[in-house]
Amino acid sequence: MSTVTDSCDVCIVGAGLAGMNALFVAAQYTSRDQRIILIDRRERLGGMWVDTYPYVRLHQPHPMFTAGDIRWTLDRDRDRGRGYLATQPEILDHFEHCLDVIRQHATVEVLLGCEMESDTEADGVVRLTCRTADGRRRVITTPRLIKASGFAVTPNDPLEIRSDAVHSVSPDFCDMSAGEIGASDAPVWVIGGGKTGMDTCHALIASQPGREVNLVAGSGTFFLNRDRAFPAGARRWWSGTMPSASGAQMLSRFDGTNEREAGDWFRNAHGTWPTAAADSYVLGIMSEGESRAIAAGLSHVVMDRFVDVVDGQGSPLMRMGSGATRPVTPGSWIVNCTGYVLQDDMPYEPFISPGGCVLSIQPRSATMHLTSFMAYFMTHMLFLGKLADTPVYELDAVELRRKSKLALPFGLLVVAQYNLSVMYDELPTRVFLECGLNVDRWYPLLRQMMGSVRFVTTHRRDRASAKRTLDTLRERFDLRCGPLAPTT
Repeated sequence: MSTVTDSCDVCIVGAGLAGMNALFVAAQYTSRDQRIILIDRRERLGGMWVDTYPYVRLHQPHPMFTAGDIRWTLDRDRDRGRGYLATQPEILDHFEHCLDVIRQHATVEVLLGCEMESDTEADGVVRLTCRTADGRRRVITTPRLIKASGFAVTPNDPLEIRSDAVHSVSPDFCDMSAGEIGASDAPVWVIGGGKTGMDTCHALIASQPGREVNLVAGSGTFFLNRDRAFPAGARRWWSGTMPSASGAQMLSRFDGTNEREAGDWFRNAHGTWPTAAADSYVLGIMSEGESRAIAAGLSHVVMDRFVDVVDGQGSPLMRMGSGATRPVTPGSWIVNCTGYVLQDDMPYEPFISPGGCVLSIQPRSATMHLTSFMAYFMTHMLFLGKLADTPVYELDAVELRRKSKLALPFGLLVVAQYNLSVMYDELPTRVFLECGLNVDRWYPLLRQMMGSVRFVTTHRRDRASAKRTLDTLRERFDLRCGPLAPTT
């Protein structure tokens, strides 16, 4: 097939939350006669939200899940204090709305169903090669490429198990309330205690009360308590702890060596969990009501790591990482809700290329705790020419997770605190004021201002402490954690 060649002023690969925030910022630095191309391998905007399970709900307040400071159009947004959890269709509609708003002042061409294959950089120009859904090759040249793959979340396949006596499925390809699993009354075993596992348990318990639902939770996961972090209604004026404040409290207790003690404190002060034990925190959010409903609705909770289901004498046997086995009722459903993010096979790439033309938003060189924040702030830094000489720290979050799941959330929050402080000295104040991702916006303006004053007056002091902690993590775990090596 023939090759289509094209050029643009900015090319952004990835139309999820990270890509849309990069697009929001890039549009501020381009004129109408300049062209932005937005590419995604999926057939519509939305990133992981296009692929995810149908009963998913947004765990955070939806007004702060956006591109830049674009407001939602949901009727429910008129009463922000009620804490409505947006659905998958509503989230996808908001992505389309964000694009419409951005197009009011920028020229954006969207190429969907288009997969990036490679990129090369030479003499200030990037040559990007893509493949369209119908197999055609497309080559795009641009002076700026933003690779906004984010966490590169992909649908979970069913777990490979050796027993033929049970069903192995994935929530991404099997609706828990419909089809064969919905029509069955056989026990369900949910594998994984993170956000997906909790969503799946809650959906099963709510839609099929009385059904045997079981959980294999590993060492357990705890969640930020939504009721404490985001109190509803008028209580936002006097109760709750703003996320920035609870994060600062956690970081003040972490020195790079004591993640278990700091995690125990944070869990007890700000967390909730439905299992008997809970070691890990992966920045998820859950209400006390959801936690109680899940705990009450589960028949069995196994605090161990799932390995396999094999055929035994009389019934299948579930094998655990500890070596223990457990009989499983024939016909049971094994639902794979194991980790979606920070996969070990993600290749390393620096957040900025040696030539300065390619910005990469992904967790192997994380500069913030969430890739949406990375895209927003780092795109500003790119267009203002601030990345070459500013000592922004990268953190290899994938490697840190592999070596210490307990230290991971602390490392991400510390690098975010450090880099926000560095960027505050480099970026215009409007960049921070226009960051609609800031979940402190849940609270009244007076409380937000108090938090902002606290940051402005303490961030340089806290930056020094954060740097010591990050340097400790680098030496202790032998991982990439620090400014990028200078290029020659």
